[in-house]
Amino acid sequence: MNRQTPETDGKIVRRKLSDQVLERLHEMIRSGELRPGDYMPSERALMDRFGVGRPAVREALQSLHNSGLITINHGERSKVNQIDANTVLHQSDELARLWLNTAPATLDHLKHARQMFEIGMVRNAAHAAGPDDIAELRDMITRQRAELGNPEQFIAADMAFHRKLASLSANPIITSVSNAMLGWIFEYHSSLLHRRDAEEVTLAEHAQILDYVERGDADAAADEMRRHLERSRQSFEQP
Repeated sequence: MNRQTPETDGKIVRRKLSDQVLERLHEMIRSGELRPGDYMPSERALMDRFGVGRPAVREALQSLHNSGLITINHGERSKVNQIDANTVLHQSDELARLWLNTAPATLDHLKHARQMFEIGMVRNAAHAAGPDDIAELRDMITRQRAELGNPEQFIAADMAFHRKLASLSANPIITSVSNAMLGWIFEYHSSLLHRRDAEEVTLAEHAQILDYVERGDADAAADEMRRHLERSRQSFEQP
């Protein structure tokens, strides 16, 4: 039996020049040599610095643009983007949609994760919400009611209500995760929210959740959110 060793089976793989340029550009951003808002060096400057041709530089810059690290505007210098939780999660949107469409069980996992997330989120809201927050949330419910029969705007108002609750955490990661999960779920199921009876029930449940949040009753708010999301989950499962 032949025994394989790094010396006998290892292969030297020649890396693309553009991959090596991309690695160097990543390091320039990580080290702080290039900061958010900075203009990228010109293509000519990068060619001279790394000793490569224009195609390798352009391919590396396009990879940075595709990943959201820089913005390329034709006729202008590329600029380094500010990276935050929203930027990171936005990069996964297309993969998430593909995953949801090709792996049905993933949707159940997502809905379960959302339920656990939002129950914790509304508990925090019951402790953190001030009078201005309550007034804004009530105004959101009023605006949502004004969109009865207008599915696209009704769903947008629905998402805004839940996003506001998430924002009360004052934690940008929680807010961004909420945005991502809501976007994936509501886009996938938007046609199921077109029924007038489901919209009326949603409004009533939002109002009840907000009443408990205003009272500072975290347990009741969490229980009502659980019922709200469970009812929504059952609606989603209807043929």
